[in-house]
Amino acid sequence: GFHLSGTVTEPATATEPEMTYKVAISFDRCKITSVTCGCGNKDIFYCAHVVALSLYRIRKPDQVKLRLPISETLFQMNRDQLQKFVQYLITAHHTEVLPTAQKLADEILSSNSEINQVHGAPDPTAGASIDDENCWHLDEEQVREQVKLFLSQGGYYGSGKQLNSMFAKVREMLRMRDSNGARMLTLITEQFMADPRLSLWRQQGTGITEKCRQLWDELGALWVCVVLNPHCKLEEKSCWLRQLRKWGEMDVCPLEDGNYGNELPNITNALTQSSGHSQDSLARPRRTVFTRAIEGCDLHWQDSHLQRIISSDFYVSPSYQREGESLLFNSQGQPLWLEHVPTACARVDALRSHGYPREALRLTVAIINTLRLQQQRQLEIYKHQKKELLQRGATTITNLEGWVGHPLNPIGCLFLTLTEACRLEEENCLEISDAGDSKPPVYQHVPVVTGSQDGDESYLSLALEVALMGMGQQRVMPEGLYAQDKVCRNEEQIIARLQDLELDPMLVQTLRKQCILLLEGGPFSGLGEVIHRESVPMHTFAKYLFSALLPHDADLAYKLALRAMRLPVLETTAPSGDVTHPHHLVSVVPSRYPRWFTLGHLESQQCELASTMLTAAKGDMLRLRTVLEAIQKNIHSSSLIFKLAQDAFKIATPADSNSDTTLLNVALELGLQVRDGAGDAGVRALVSILQSWYSLFTPTEATSIVAATVMSHNTILRLSLDYPQREELASCARTLALQCAMKDPQNCALSALTLCEKDHIAFETAYQIVIDAASTGMTYTQLFTIARYMEHRGYPLRAFKLASLAMTHLNLAYNQDTHPAINDVLWACALSHSLGKNELAAIIPLVVKSVHCATVLSDILRRCTMTAPGLAGIPGRRNSGKLMSTDKAPLRQLLDATISAYINTTHSRLTHISPRHYGEFIEFLSKARETFLLAQDGHIQFAQFIDNLKQIYKGKKKLMLLVRERFG
Repeated sequence: GFHLSGTVTEPATATEPEMTYKVAISFDRCKITSVTCGCGNKDIFYCAHVVALSLYRIRKPDQVKLRLPISETLFQMNRDQLQKFVQYLITAHHTEVLPTAQKLADEILSSNSEINQVHGAPDPTAGASIDDENCWHLDEEQVREQVKLFLSQGGYYGSGKQLNSMFAKVREMLRMRDSNGARMLTLITEQFMADPRLSLWRQQGTGITEKCRQLWDELGALWVCVVLNPHCKLEEKSCWLRQLRKWGEMDVCPLEDGNYGNELPNITNALTQSSGHSQDSLARPRRTVFTRAIEGCDLHWQDSHLQRIISSDFYVSPSYQREGESLLFNSQGQPLWLEHVPTACARVDALRSHGYPREALRLTVAIINTLRLQQQRQLEIYKHQKKELLQRGATTITNLEGWVGHPLNPIGCLFLTLTEACRLEEENCLEISDAGDSKPPVYQHVPVVTGSQDGDESYLSLALEVALMGMGQQRVMPEGLYAQDKVCRNEEQIIARLQDLELDPMLVQTLRKQCILLLEGGPFSGLGEVIHRESVPMHTFAKYLFSALLPHDADLAYKLALRAMRLPVLETTAPSGDVTHPHHLVSVVPSRYPRWFTLGHLESQQCELASTMLTAAKGDMLRLRTVLEAIQKNIHSSSLIFKLAQDAFKIATPADSNSDTTLLNVALELGLQVRDGAGDAGVRALVSILQSWYSLFTPTEATSIVAATVMSHNTILRLSLDYPQREELASCARTLALQCAMKDPQNCALSALTLCEKDHIAFETAYQIVIDAASTGMTYTQLFTIARYMEHRGYPLRAFKLASLAMTHLNLAYNQDTHPAINDVLWACALSHSLGKNELAAIIPLVVKSVHCATVLSDILRRCTMTAPGLAGIPGRRNSGKLMSTDKAPLRQLLDATISAYINTTHSRLTHISPRHYGEFIEFLSKARETFLLAQDGHIQFAQFIDNLKQIYKGKKKLMLLVRERFG
């Protein structure tokens, strides 16, 4: 059949009644070509009812009655039957079909109507003709609506995630070779081009927002995949080309490098700062996000060498041809594929995306063999030029087009293709939770299938090798904020994937080999001895290599990381007159083309690399020296050096073991360099650090380490500060302390109070911050600590106020008689008692509310009755010097609470008491009697209490016998 119809019943739920839906599905040559359902579902995916009916037809084909097309059935009826059929049909659906029936009747009865010119009539149940297009049903209107909706949300409510999942759907369709993939991508692109924000961004000359840029990039990359489909028809390709050109020519079409207008001139011109900039930038063709796909339309798959590479694992050159140079094979006879690397990788991505994983792998291996050969040739070239280059100490050789951060993501694509071949699929890998916290992938070695003899390679080791080659490529920093940011982002993505690989001996071997090649690679490697001044720094990459190599080859790890510490773009100094200027603290960026927008991030990565080495070198004097020299030579920012000094100090003085003197010396030297780094501006450097603390440290670090260090006696001596300078530093440190206390009162309030001790106003402010934070964010432990500090500083009334606030946060249950806060509670009550009757009267209700432990309450009561209140002697207060009575307030309330606590605790303990605790329980009752007897009628109350116990717990005969023995 070509048409399936049925009713689907959705069972009732707690909130919804049972529902029945009518569903109709047309299919043709194993594809669903149209669907309708009564649920009115509006989505790009089929509703559950359509899926249910389809599955029913697949799983129980014999339950579905197969009928002839309706035209065949009608053909078998005579005139009366036909009339009956039509009338019954109209009666069953008269509201829906009556107008249509009338209209058709009129047309059939009119001799010259259009319907009478055609022989026969349509039959939806008879299926399509062989020439008709047959493709899966795609609700185009819904695709448009959804993309429009997600774009209008502008990156909020997870719309970026939704659009990414639509892109993933396109990739899935391509992989299943579903012709709707390109159709759906066209619909998505049309909506993207119609996004009203594009013209707004263009008019304002602002860049597209970050999230949106990434979506456009993915859109461009997907089109490259689509046009590179190895089996698409020519007319399809020319149709896509027309569309892509049309979009690319629109004014609002985003450009590949993320800028609108105001582009900086080409980097090669930028270095020779010629006056003819304007012509150069005009001569540069405008490259939009679709340009690569348009260029991709010119590529074809007809090359016979390429066809042989992708169609066989065993395609090798005949052994007698392996002598001498060849463009098609390497010396082992393995095929090479010499093409612009990103383009070749785009082919791999296209094969992978269109469901040809084996072919993608074969081409990847050929590309890697080509890259290896290229690396070998570059090493040979460098050997000839080495002497001259080392004398010059710089090179002009570098790649203007880097592979990391490239719009086509060539390295990421090869890495994914290779690792996918090695992935161990787990049974339940489909059940990834919505939170997206899927487990990291698990890989195994899969040997490379090849026609040559060298059989000890695996796709996994190739993946590692190609990632290292690509990341280590020396390349010029691209222009524009977006392109530079993309370099950092892409690098981080590749490193995150590399960290998923478990380094076994085979991978460690690959890692070492490649690291040695990168170190010896001269100007072709970003880790070579000489690099271009504008070269992309290698700090992030080197940090990964250092950590990965350290357990296996420490010497190589250090050699590599120390080599990568350089940042030549900062090596030129500022005009000499400008040294004392405070802004000299921030990196010295010479006025130069083009601008490095990500410099701050790059410098922080350089600092991270240094910190990682310092941590690893702890205890090794020689290594620490070399790391220190590298820091002093290559890091130009005082604030970062200060951060490193602080890191070194932290690592050198761990809480749990002895401090490391060598590392402490390093910390000291770096600290001194902060001072020297700014010449006479040591104070300026420190002031700048104190003022911009939030970009360098957490509030806790800022108060406990930075401000404390700056205010220390040593700093004053070392910088030989005069009084005004000391005051300025102290004032900055106090401001920092107050800001930190506002931001993080829990961890910084005490440090802030300590730092502000000498300044009355600042101290008052810090105290007020604590009081304000007490009700919301602070725990009783923190408040008690600050309260005790206040008492120590000679502010007993403030200590009392903080202790009262702490009490409101506390809750001691009846059985918590060893709780760590008990000492604080006893201290708070002693403090209140020493201050006088009023304070004691204020704290007792809080104690009664928070403490339900009878032994603690009786202890407090005993202490309060032993001495007279108010012995602290607050000036201006008179104290009677008399002991307080338990019959009057405030102690009466405390006594009642203690007695009821004893009663409640007794019942709680008796519900599950075992004989071995009987003795302990009798002692507990003796303590209770002492408290009862403090009340006037206490002995009567206690006797009643004991009688109650005997009555309620008479089943516990042995225990009640002991109670009688002791208490009568």
